[in-house]
Amino acid sequence: MDGYGLEALQVREVDDPVVGPDSVLVAVAAASINPVDYKIAEGHLDGGFPSLWPLVPGWDVAGEVVGLGPAVRGLEVGQQVFGYNRKDHLGGGSWAELVAVPARGVAAAPSALDAVAASCLPLAGLTAWQSLVEVLRVQAGETVLVHAATGGVGHLAVQIARSRGAEVIGTCSPRNLEHLGSLGARALEYGDGLEDRVRALAPDGVDAVLDLVGGDALTGSPALLKSPGRLVSIIDADTVHELGGTYVFVRPDADQLAALARLADAGDLVPHVQSTHPLDEVRAAIAEAQAGVRGKVVLTVG
Repeated sequence: MDGYGLEALQVREVDDPVVGPDSVLVAVAAASINPVDYKIAEGHLDGGFPSLWPLVPGWDVAGEVVGLGPAVRGLEVGQQVFGYNRKDHLGGGSWAELVAVPARGVAAAPSALDAVAASCLPLAGLTAWQSLVEVLRVQAGETVLVHAATGGVGHLAVQIARSRGAEVIGTCSPRNLEHLGSLGARALEYGDGLEDRVRALAPDGVDAVLDLVGGDALTGSPALLKSPGRLVSIIDADTVHELGGTYVFVRPDADQLAALARLADAGDLVPHVQSTHPLDEVRAAIAEAQAGVRGKVVLTVG
């Protein structure tokens, strides 16, 4: 991209990425699409990060290590990896044949998943992990409410919470109720009357809420909690802070990626891939993702 706007997306040749001392050069096999990716392409994060032009989007990646910076330890050329390619600037992304990823955001890929499925885990899986494990500290026997529980982050959050022994109540659209139930959650339709539906399942309230949608779902969440404060939103920082909760903006963490890989290899974390698109169909892939997805939409390379 040489400017913001989805119409500026095009597939063309750019210079190979520079591999810094603590970076990993990855030959990209797959890169899943997150809402932040097309928000970057539309210029919505321009005030938060400097931009490097031409701007290559993409924060999720799975592929093969083809080069290593001299300070990188624990990885080797030829290894299959997955990673969260967030840098301190916008650009140098994973929607490409090659990407240089800071080592802090790279780990060995789960052996149980192919590259397409593995590429769905980094950003969304880390978001769920940092929300549920770090901030909410979800424990066995607790009840967690997940708003938008069949989306990219939500469907992984349900499985992570379940792996920790928690009971999960999830909200979704009517068409996704059966799918959400198959993930082990008690599925509820979102919208008017949600508080009553949650109370029917948890009369004393829930222990924690993970909000992935904002709006009325977020503002109505404190009334559903047993005690105030165990509330996380990834959508609306100001509102969740006013409600006494915590805003999470996911950060790279190789150790947590390794934890996600162990869950996947144990069969406790299975990403749902709605569809795949070759890189030159990126606009169609984004249009599908913007329309609302069950799980993730993935770009394939090569």
